[in-house]
Formats: sequence, C-alpha cells, structure tokens
Amino acid sequence: MGFKCGIVGLPNVGKSTLFNALTQTAAAEAANYPFCTIEPNVGEVGVPDERLEKLAAIAKSGQIIPTRLTFVDIAGLVRGASKGEGLGNKFLSHIREVDAVAYVLRCFEDDDITHVENRIDPLADAEVVETELMLADMESLEKRIASIEKKAKSGDKDAKAGLAVMEKALAPLRDGKPARMADITPEERPAFVALQLLTSKPVLYVCNVEEASAASGNAHSAKVEERAKTEGAACVVISAKIESEFAGLPPEDRQEFLSEMGLAEPGLNRLIRAGYQLLDLVTYFTIGPKEARAWTITRGTKAPQAAGVIHTDFEKGFIRAETIAYEDYVAAGGEVGAKEAGKMRLEGKDYVVKDGDIMHFRFAN
Repeated sequence: MGFKCGIVGLPNVGKSTLFNALTQTAAAEAANYPFCTIEPNVGEVGVPDERLEKLAAIAKSGQIIPTRLTFVDIAGLVRGASKGEGLGNKFLSHIREVDAVAYVLRCFEDDDITHVENRIDPLADAEVVETELMLADMESLEKRIASIEKKAKSGDKDAKAGLAVMEKALAPLRDGKPARMADITPEERPAFVALQLLTSKPVLYVCNVEEASAASGNAHSAKVEERAKTEGAACVVISAKIESEFAGLPPEDRQEFLSEMGLAEPGLNRLIRAGYQLLDLVTYFTIGPKEARAWTITRGTKAPQAAGVIHTDFEKGFIRAETIAYEDYVAAGGEVGAKEAGKMRLEGKDYVVKDGDIMHFRFAN
C-alpha cells in the first residue's frame, strides 16, 4: 500500500509525457493536441527506498517488494469543464478517491507546442484547474444538500449532522475557495472525507520545466513555489522531457545521464518524497529470508492498525509487535544481532509505529 495520486492539468502541459515517464509505460499517448488522453490511465510504480535494499541484503531476502505509488492520469481540463466543455466532467469521478491531486503546470516556453489559451502562465493555469474542480464540488454538494434537508427537518440526527458538514464544506466554495479551507472539527473529519470532494484533497504542484532548468527551476516555477508556500501545498520542479529520456535508458546508463543533467536523482524520487511529506506518510518494513517488504502508513498509526495494512486478521487478533529500529537492525547486522544486543522491543497496542521500524506481528487466530 502506497498512495494514490491523481494527475490533472490543462492540455499540452506535459501531463501525459510525465505520466509515461513516471510509470515507464506508453499507456498514455503523448501528443501535441488536446484530449489525447481520453480515458483515465492508471499506472503503478515501486517507491524507491535505499533502506529496503540494505535490509534485504542483510537478511539475504529472496524477494524485494517495495510499497506502491499509483498514478491516475486524467484527460486534460479546459475552462468550462464542469459545465460540459471539452470532455465535460466525465473525468471527475476518477479522482474522487485519490489521496492527493498533482496539478501539472507548464513552466516552459516552446513555440512548437501550443497552449490551449495561447499563453504561458502557470498560476493562471492552476486557477483554471482549481476553479473547475471547485465548481464541480459546489454542484455535487448542492444536489446532495437538497435531498438531505428533508430528512434533517424530520428530525433524523444523522441527516442533521451530515447536513452541517456539507454546509461547512460549501461555505468556502461559495466564497471562491477550495473545500479544504472549510472549518471542520476533528469529530467532523470522517464525514467530511466521506464527501470525496475534489478540492478537499491535498495539492501537489508539479512544475514542468525545460531541460536546462530541471536542477534549479526558472522564473515560472519560482512563482508556483511561492504560491505553494502560502497555501501549505507541496511543489516539485521536474522536466518531463528528461524523465522520459531517463525512463528509456538501460539501468547502467541512468546515473551518468543524471549527472550530465546536473541532477542527483530522478524526478520520481523527489515527487514521491513530496507526496509522502504532504500526506504525512511513513514506512515500516517486514524482513525475512523469503521477502523484504515495505508498507506505508500515516504518521501516528498505532501498531494494531499498522498490522491491519498487511491483513485485517492481524489487526483483529493483535497481541504484540516485535520491533527493531532501522539503525539498530543495520548496526547489529540483522535480527539475531539486534536481539543479542537487546535492541528488539516488544510493543503493545498503544505503540505508535515510527518511520523505518522493522516489525514482526504476533496475533491470535
């Protein structure tokens, strides 16, 4: 389990090229015309983690299984999409269940690639995308409120509570702000999340720059980074063209290619890190001779719920978790050494799993 990221943007911003590169597939046709991605494309990539490789080497694991990141590439938006322009709002249902939404923004000049609105202005592009998502959310909420008001007036407590959350979510939208700006209490959070509003999702701005600006960004991407800071959103500078070339190289040539481009790592790694930070995710490991495996959870998750990510029976019958910190496992040369050094801990139901923990769960059938 990793996280699911929806990729949205105007036509011809490099969205499908980036998707192809990140998933190392040709599932999404990249072409210089709007709507070349007619249906949503879904691609999965293993999340790179040097720790997993090192743990597998120590344990002599037969198989390495990284956690997974799912990308959902959505057809290009245009102004008026929520009212049926372009491909209309058919795409919207495909991103309601994602964990975060990546806005791919064109931050490069190229006379050979047309812009749907004949300009290069990533902030204006972001406004178009966000506005269409907000309009779609408003329409969705207003329809649902109309049907739930009758139940609320009849005294239905659940309907009253649901209506209150919907009205709170609708308030910022009517004020031209995304639903994530709504004043939602911790108690209301589950009901708010269940609404699956497009603008309730955390946002990751992806600045697609020309090759020469891949390492340091440019004037266009600097404006987007400034906006991201003010919003508490994440921002990554990436060159879809470089990522595409990188994906097509044999593994032995990739590091040299990155060095020539002035990059320490591929953009996918930076994008994943930004996504994990945005969603406050951490990774724990299960390590053995058969396999070394990474699991993704939200920071603050307790041991039984972390076990439930592997299998619901692990959570239901949770007894305890044998836990070794990553640094201790490596320093001791594996599980046996860690146990001998007194570095393995028995943790109970209230233990909050930490990033890098190596876990072995004991549970009752």
